[in-house]
Amino acid sequence: MTEGRDGGESADQAEATRIAEVAVDTPLLHLDRPFDYTIPRDLAGAGSPDDVVPGTRVKVRFAGRDRDGWVLAVRDRGPQDDGRTLQPLRRLVSPVVTLTPTIAALARAVADRYVGTLTDVLRFAVPSRHARAETGVLTALEKAGEPAGTVAPSTRPDPPTDPGGWARIHGGEALLRRLAAGEAPRAVWTHLGGPDSARAMIALAARATRAAGRSVLVVVPDVRDVDRIAPVLSESLGEEVVRLVASDGPSVRARAHLRALTGLARVAVGTRSAVWAPLVDLGLVVCWDDGDDSYAEQRAPYPFAPQVLAMRAEPERTALLYGSVGRSVWSHHLVATGWAAPLRADRATVRALTPRVHALDEEDVARTGAPARVPTPVWRAIGDGLEHGPVLVQSPRAGYVPHLVCAQCREVARCSATLGCDGALAFTDTSRDPVCVVCGELATRWRCVECGSTRLRAMRVGVRRTAEELGRAFPRTLVTASEAGSLTLEVDRRPRIVVATPGAEPEAEDGYAAGMLLDAPLATSLPGLTGGEEALRRWFNAASLVRADRPVLIAGGGDVRLAQTLVRWDPDGEADRELAERRELHFPPTVRAITLTGGLDAVTDLLMEIDLPEGAELLGPFPAPLEGRASGGRQRRAGAAEPETEAAADTVRALVRAPLAAGAELSSAVRTGMAVRSAHKREGTVRVVVDPKDW
Repeated sequence: MTEGRDGGESADQAEATRIAEVAVDTPLLHLDRPFDYTIPRDLAGAGSPDDVVPGTRVKVRFAGRDRDGWVLAVRDRGPQDDGRTLQPLRRLVSPVVTLTPTIAALARAVADRYVGTLTDVLRFAVPSRHARAETGVLTALEKAGEPAGTVAPSTRPDPPTDPGGWARIHGGEALLRRLAAGEAPRAVWTHLGGPDSARAMIALAARATRAAGRSVLVVVPDVRDVDRIAPVLSESLGEEVVRLVASDGPSVRARAHLRALTGLARVAVGTRSAVWAPLVDLGLVVCWDDGDDSYAEQRAPYPFAPQVLAMRAEPERTALLYGSVGRSVWSHHLVATGWAAPLRADRATVRALTPRVHALDEEDVARTGAPARVPTPVWRAIGDGLEHGPVLVQSPRAGYVPHLVCAQCREVARCSATLGCDGALAFTDTSRDPVCVVCGELATRWRCVECGSTRLRAMRVGVRRTAEELGRAFPRTLVTASEAGSLTLEVDRRPRIVVATPGAEPEAEDGYAAGMLLDAPLATSLPGLTGGEEALRRWFNAASLVRADRPVLIAGGGDVRLAQTLVRWDPDGEADRELAERRELHFPPTVRAITLTGGLDAVTDLLMEIDLPEGAELLGPFPAPLEGRASGGRQRRAGAAEPETEAAADTVRALVRAPLAAGAELSSAVRTGMAVRSAHKREGTVRVVVDPKDW
């Protein structure tokens, strides 16, 4: 191990007989290793040196500053330490072990795979210490008759006697039996039916696991899903269910983390940060809708939560269940390689439990007159659906009229405000004049720079304008708009029209009577490697909210293959075709791919330091995709210097990839190259992303 930096030992420190191996909180990759520190007899914050154990937080002196650290191991001083100059620990932050050995090992594996540092991962894996929350949990543990540092006993509910919805799924009842026996199956579940039935089935799986005395973790995409499933689990299991959600605040999150750590709570539900929940004897992890983008961590090293769960399952002998209405290519890869078993219904059950999807083609539109964004069959289906209950209309764009073009030459309308903003213009439902989406200026005297025209045309229509048009067509019907910032969570069974953006669709009591998917060409033209997969996921999630045997119409055309996949309700088949294409083209998840993005000099320098493993290949560097002209306009509007703008334009991206068998070697090679640059303090930064969704 490496010596703690700075200074020498005092006579008292020389008498210290134990040494702590500490992971020091530093972002420098070449310093991502344990450092040795002596444990003084009179350590601040500790009753005795024995309070310093693996998993505790400490303060250390490092490079002239006091830094946070984690104790990874403690050992006796031996002959190998003779003559070494070691710094003492500065303070024990808390005697409570908040980093368990399993989570520490998982964090190390994630840091290695995603080319990051251990402390970078621990920063979002373990919540910050909150003294009041810590005191409350320790007091609750003492009231339960257990001393601090031990695990509270748990009660076992009876296993479920009725398999419920699992009876309709091949292998569903076998899954419940294996969970109740304490086994660790791994499966990918394609759900049929609405969200209520999905939550009920998850609760049954959790009950079977708890009957075996093991803990349960449920991971969902967002807070709305947490709010919906937590009461279902609590009612089904008859015990506490802790929430692990970052937005709950540091006190609540720290308390939930400690209750899970001490065994006071054996069931947890949360968003992506919940994958690190230190539950005692974790028996089942459920990840719902694993293809959702919100599972991608936004902080370096950018791990993907479902992948982290897969890395956690085997070492902890934990059952793992990925569930969704559709099927992500990544989870299908787990099935194709035999790592997980598929759980799905037969075709007769699929037909009985799904809505009737119809994709309008050119002939359908031609029979009803001139082409329109909302053709006549859609208007008719909305009217018929309102006779039976609420109707869902999915519109892929938020806002009112989010994109304007010149009515004569179709050039995108842009702001011409001072400082050359150049942001796109849009109409809002509160202004009669177009507004710049970047600087907020009203474009009262706009003129096209290409043809000189002063007339504007809507290029795309947002959800609020769609709701306004539907309200005019059905004047006696309540119309509700739901989008980010103004979400509607639930609607009752009364007839109404609900217009929502993808992911913002409220659940309806007893389901919707009909569903309309507008602007199919726009919905299926998402950029990136996973654009088609994401479009299909949004469609399946929306259509699953419609009652069985009720109509769902796809309007506008769009990608025929994706539309027909929804018509046949065959997400597994489309995932299989997409996986085969990626295997042929050497795209993730069939290979390990890493993108390196930064300035040309920095990326080139890093590539010179990387010793690629056998079978790996390099693509690029090539110009990196820009965020868009609006982003550039925002930088200039804020007064960014011209050299910075040029540097942004000079950003490049390189791609290195290797077969899965050499994936660990590839990550290690890139990690070594980054460490060399860090140690030599090379100029420029490089953003490293492993298995990116978009290249």
